[in-house]
Amino acid sequence: MKPPSDRDLTEKGLPLAPQTGRILLIACGALAREILDLKEANGWSHLDLTCLPAKLHLYPEKITDEVRTAVKKHRDKYEDIFVVYADCGTGGLLEAECKKLGVQMVSGPHCYSFFEGNDRFSKISEDEITTFYLTDFLVRQFDAFIIKPMGLDRHPDLRDMYFGNYEKLVYQAQTDDPALTDKAKTCADRLGLAFERRFTGYGDLARTLKAL
Repeated sequence: MKPPSDRDLTEKGLPLAPQTGRILLIACGALAREILDLKEANGWSHLDLTCLPAKLHLYPEKITDEVRTAVKKHRDKYEDIFVVYADCGTGGLLEAECKKLGVQMVSGPHCYSFFEGNDRFSKISEDEITTFYLTDFLVRQFDAFIIKPMGLDRHPDLRDMYFGNYEKLVYQAQTDDPALTDKAKTCADRLGLAFERRFTGYGDLARTLKAL
């Protein structure tokens, strides 16, 4: 299977392939590659995957409605559905909707937390208030999710207004890719931040999916 392009995952998400499993994962497009890698590595053929467009993170108020629509669309075909979103800026609305729909979801406030491990992130987050985080996907899609939405491609002088209170960029690496690390360093330089690479692997995402 040809891996989906980051652009397609951002704009369109990942359509559902012909059903082979009994559990459906409804996930954010920013997590598609990680989930597909975990499925392949562990032989999790009982898990099917569809993804909503990653760009919904630019409009978190839309996430709950989109997840609701996807669950209702597919629920009659599967024994169970699991939502691979954390709260992701929905202010608890997504969790409430999942409970109403009778489906479970990933624990945590956002993907930075569950990649780090929710327990560890809760302990270090207060000391990292001035830290800006990137994952593998966000490093690859840095312009699409950071530079262009903030208008920094047109008005680079706004950088210090947006990031003046940040001190460092932490790249949470899911994979050991030197080229991606170099790109993450460039991202930090573009924002005027110190750089730290932190290899997290798949963190709580792997543990959560394994439990399914």
